[in-house]
Amino acid sequence: MTTIRVLIADDQRMVRQGFTVLLNAEPGIEVVDQAVDGLDAVAKVAELAPDVVLMDIRMPELGGIEATRRVVGAEGSTVKVLVLTTFDLDEYVYEALLAGASGFLLKDASAAELAQAVRVVAAGDALLAPNITKRLIAEFSRMTGTRRAPAKGRVGDLTERETEVLSLIAQGLANAEIAERLVVAEQTVKTHVSRILVKLNLRDRTQAAIHAYETGLVRPAGY
Repeated sequence: MTTIRVLIADDQRMVRQGFTVLLNAEPGIEVVDQAVDGLDAVAKVAELAPDVVLMDIRMPELGGIEATRRVVGAEGSTVKVLVLTTFDLDEYVYEALLAGASGFLLKDASAAELAQAVRVVAAGDALLAPNITKRLIAEFSRMTGTRRAPAKGRVGDLTERETEVLSLIAQGLANAEIAERLVVAEQTVKTHVSRILVKLNLRDRTQAAIHAYETGLVRPAGY
């Protein structure tokens, strides 16, 4: 089994140490180092090439949003970023998702939730399933976006079916739920998702959901 290598970036020592203990107790996960701020995180990612970074948003020297942007945007980067936050509707989380984070995690998450989040993101998926993530994307699309008419027909080079799948992703449905909704095999949905990401040049499902809101394909409730 391949070990998932994790870097924890947080300016609070107790948070870093607590998460380190929890994750090192999990099979197949190893915390390779800790970073005390955003600049430290960027430097250590370049040095250690971890698979996943747990990134706090509010840090001195360099905040988590810009650090995420630099880490994800580095040439040849494959590292995934999980944003750490105290509040489920932290105004900066949406900006972090736009910067390239694959999802976010509350700091009061249980050990099981923390480990699962790391494994999901490391596998190339995104933390979109929880209702909290869906609600955050919808909320900040409404707050920061302009009123857009719903997209008509297809989005970009997507086929009608791919556009339909993108809409369901943005509504927070997992592959199995999309397959049930469209009455197709789950593997077929996985293929559609992969093609959507390639065609739209997106990193993961979270970015796909944001794109769906940004283009007006999906409207936040009440918008």
